[in-house]
Amino acid sequence: MSFKIDSYNTVTNNLSLREKLGQLFMPAAFINDTEEEIQELENLIAKQHVGGLCFFHSRASAATNFEGKKKIVYNEQSLITLKTLIQRYQKAAKNPLLISIDAEWGLAMRIENTPQYPYAITLGAIQDNDDLIFQVGQQIARDCKAAGIHWNLAPVVDINNNPNNPVIGYRSFGEDKLNVTEKAIAFIKGTESEGILSCIKHFPGHGDTATDSHLGLPLIEKSKEVLLDNELYPFREIIKKGVDSVMVGHLSVPSLDNGEGTPATISKTIIKGLLRQELNFDGVVISDALNMHSVSKMFPAKGELEWRAFDAGNDIICFAEHTAEGIETILSNANPLDIEERFKRIWKLKEQAFASLPQQSIDQEEASILNKQLAKESLTLFTGNNDIIKEFKQEGFTCLSLGESPNRTFLEAASKISSEGFQNNDNVLIALYPPKVKPQNNFDLKTDELEQLEALLDIKNVILYVFGNPYVLNLINYKAAKAIVLGYQNFSAFQDNAFEHFLGKQKANGRLAVSINLKKN
Repeated sequence: MSFKIDSYNTVTNNLSLREKLGQLFMPAAFINDTEEEIQELENLIAKQHVGGLCFFHSRASAATNFEGKKKIVYNEQSLITLKTLIQRYQKAAKNPLLISIDAEWGLAMRIENTPQYPYAITLGAIQDNDDLIFQVGQQIARDCKAAGIHWNLAPVVDINNNPNNPVIGYRSFGEDKLNVTEKAIAFIKGTESEGILSCIKHFPGHGDTATDSHLGLPLIEKSKEVLLDNELYPFREIIKKGVDSVMVGHLSVPSLDNGEGTPATISKTIIKGLLRQELNFDGVVISDALNMHSVSKMFPAKGELEWRAFDAGNDIICFAEHTAEGIETILSNANPLDIEERFKRIWKLKEQAFASLPQQSIDQEEASILNKQLAKESLTLFTGNNDIIKEFKQEGFTCLSLGESPNRTFLEAASKISSEGFQNNDNVLIALYPPKVKPQNNFDLKTDELEQLEALLDIKNVILYVFGNPYVLNLINYKAAKAIVLGYQNFSAFQDNAFEHFLGKQKANGRLAVSINLKKN
């Protein structure tokens, strides 16, 4: 379904100031909403002339259900539902809507039964192969086009230099500013090659925090000089190369706003000063979701937060919970010329987005082929060497898995070899499947599983293959293992490739992009 969009010069004379202001608002849309909720959003689109929508899985998903009290309902028809909803919402709009989504590792971040690509931390391990990262951005962009989405709110360019970060971690390309910048640029180029918009986030850098900004306001107490040299480096360099948009995070960084520590999303000093004037960014600035508790709880009066976000310099007000009140408050306070400037910037972005031709369907086979290549290039021999693994196989071994995974192809293949050969109970091959990618609650590994792993590391010869977030190694005395291999993802392609490595038929070409701290007993 394609839409024609008028040029800015044409449309600016046909819209009222209120309609232009509505274009700055991008409320949330939920794929698994009820009919009543869908109609409410259709009415909001029609009455307030909102310019775009940001799609999420459901009101029970992590982006809204911060405390996790609502159960997420699996919907294998999510993609079909999404396409249908986009058509409905577009029909409700006077002017075509700009449709966005977080697809950092593919549509699967929000939508069931769509291609999933590796997390950024996995891509960060790939050495000297920017073309593969380009292909990831390109393939995700093609999937977005097929779904009717114009704008992928990715990539994350935060430098993850805090292993306890509860919200970035695996979403970052790593802790090295050059690696993060290089990978992000390749991803962006791939995205742009398909005519899909991209977005770097979360300015001025969400990596070195131990607070989840969905729940509380992270405080970063580094000096401006340190931040310019490290956390701000990817933003500065990517802006020089050119990027469609920058998302500002809910981060308190006193050194960047004269010691005030105002959340960056509502800080004029950080957006209009640092981002616009010092870093010379002239593209679209989008706020991080305004429903997040780090800022939403600060402004109980409806419309006040939306005004503060506008006044600070955001062009697009993302996930505003009080759109109508926000529009009224901004109209009462803003300079009309300021509204026109923001509208022009957004409309030019829309013209760019709608110039891209739609794609008919998602190619699962292309995704599978790409994942196999990514598995080969990211696999990392973290400790030990190939000779140790070879001797281990020759001496015989037993197999064990810890954690949970939808499939365990590595374990199954290794167990078959073990059962056919000599059983050596002193050698234990362990496949570790952390159930969750986020670090909370020890990645959901059970206490007895961690204790069992520690005991085996202490008394047995252990070779450990990890299919999950490598930060899980912070929980154990990992140096006690004879060898550790990082497969990163639990997809079959990654497990199968790891098994080929165990057999000695596949090299480990990757290098871990973050540091692991040795556990202190």
